[in-house]
This record gives sequence, structure tokens and C-alpha cells, in this order.
Amino acid sequence: MKKILFKGCGTAICTPFDENGVNLKEFEKLVEDQIQNQVDAIIVCGTTGEASTMTTEEKLATIKCAVQTSHGRIPIIAGTGGNNTKQVITYSKEVEALGVDGLLIVTPYYNKCTQNGLIAHYQEIAKNVSLPIILYSVPSRTGVNIEPQTCLELSKIENIVAIKEASGNLSQVAEIAHLCGDDLFIYSGNDDQVLPILSLGGIGVISVLSNVKPQYTHDMVQNFLEGNIATAIKMQLDAIPLINALFSEVNPIPVKAALNILGYQFGIPRLPLTKISPEKEKILKNRLEN
Repeated sequence: MKKILFKGCGTAICTPFDENGVNLKEFEKLVEDQIQNQVDAIIVCGTTGEASTMTTEEKLATIKCAVQTSHGRIPIIAGTGGNNTKQVITYSKEVEALGVDGLLIVTPYYNKCTQNGLIAHYQEIAKNVSLPIILYSVPSRTGVNIEPQTCLELSKIENIVAIKEASGNLSQVAEIAHLCGDDLFIYSGNDDQVLPILSLGGIGVISVLSNVKPQYTHDMVQNFLEGNIATAIKMQLDAIPLINALFSEVNPIPVKAALNILGYQFGIPRLPLTKISPEKEKILKNRLEN
């Protein structure tokens, strides 16, 4: 069986910006709060962390801060994906040296590729790094879907251990689980589909919701894994209004606003993302309070 990087709730953590760049002091505060509220892993510099508008130096500093703050208490997983295979390898090696526990690598975007290209891309990366790799399939953003047969081929690679499945296609998730079994663990990439994916054999979620409700999201997954199915289902359904508010505009616009509402100093997203609209912010605040 492959190594399990984490089981439960992993937070796809936001990155706070101010006029000087990344506010590492505020980032450290959120990381510590996440750990104190029982999250099982933290994923740094992914989509929710706005990695696409950060410099390499900023990303390395943020990842290093997460590793040092965690100090081995929970796994730190770094997003290192891109659409240039050679650059992904170079950057992944730099990140590996910081002491992270794993890598989250999204499919190539914009230039896209065939399924054979995906296999070659991930094979090349995997043979050049020693860390466990989580594939990341989010076709709504990248235009590229990792098909089940491709997952099967990639699951044969020793250090490709899991997939963050954010296609929204539960039939596809079921096919991946059927084909790959314990050779490719599945994490939900959508907060509104955590329970459905766990019911198909998934082992956790890489969550936006847990930025603002870490203990709740952890408990929801834990209840399911411990067999408290009715409680877990109720928690999933009760969270839907807040989840909808957190995705009322493009992620991470709303969740960044939510963190500010909760008293953190996370600033506003970097362009081309913009501040949340006043109407959506009002709804978000109401859902957080309720």
C-alpha cells in the first residue's frame, strides 16, 4: 500500500498580502490556529493560496514559514504545479529542500496536453523528486481532466500516492476508485462533495471551508471515518449554505473576505482577482454568523 500523507481534513490555506508582499506574521497565526483546531494537514501555495500571482521568492518564504510553524506536528504539502515540466521539477526540488512532506501538482494549464502528455509530464516529475505527489485534477480551471485510465497508469508510479479530485464528476471518482484502489488515494477537492467522495472510498478533503471552520471540517470527516455516518451527513448538509457563500465568487475571493470578517488581516486578492462585492460580502457575513 502507498504511503498516506494524511487522512481527514487538509486546509488549502490562504495567503495574506499587504503593501510589502506576503504578511508572514499573519500567515503564521492562521497556520497555528489551524493546527490548534485539529486540521490534519496544510496545503500551501495552491489555488486558494493565490500561488499564480506570487513570486518564487514569496512562495518559498511562505512554504518555509508553514514548515517552521508546524514543526512536524502535521504534514505540510506544497503546491508546485505548472505548465512547464522542466520548471515544475526545478521548483519542486527547491521546495523539497525546505522540508515539506509532499507535493500537490496540478495538471498543466493553458497549453494543455493529451492524456499521454499528462502521463509523460507526471512521470518526468516523479522520477526527479523523492517526495510523495498528489495529483490535482480541476478541469474547470485548467481545461485538462485526468481521466480514470490515466490515473491507473500514474498510480503505478511509487511516489504518486493520491489525487485531489475536483472535477465534480462523481461517476469519474467512482471509476478511479475502482481502477486504482489503494494505489491512488482520493481526496475531495470540492467542499460540497466531501461525504459523497468519502462514501466512494476517499480518505479526506483538501478544503477551502476549513480556512474558516477548521474544527468543524475535521470533525465532519472524522465522524464519517469513525462510522458516525448520520452525524457526518448532517454536518455536510448544514455546511452547504456557508460553502455556497464561500464560492459565490471565484475562489479565493470570498474565503479571503471571510478571514478578514473573522478578524485576520489577510488583505484583498491580487489582480486579476478583485475584492468581493458588497452584496456577496453581506451574505457571507450572515452565513458565517449562522
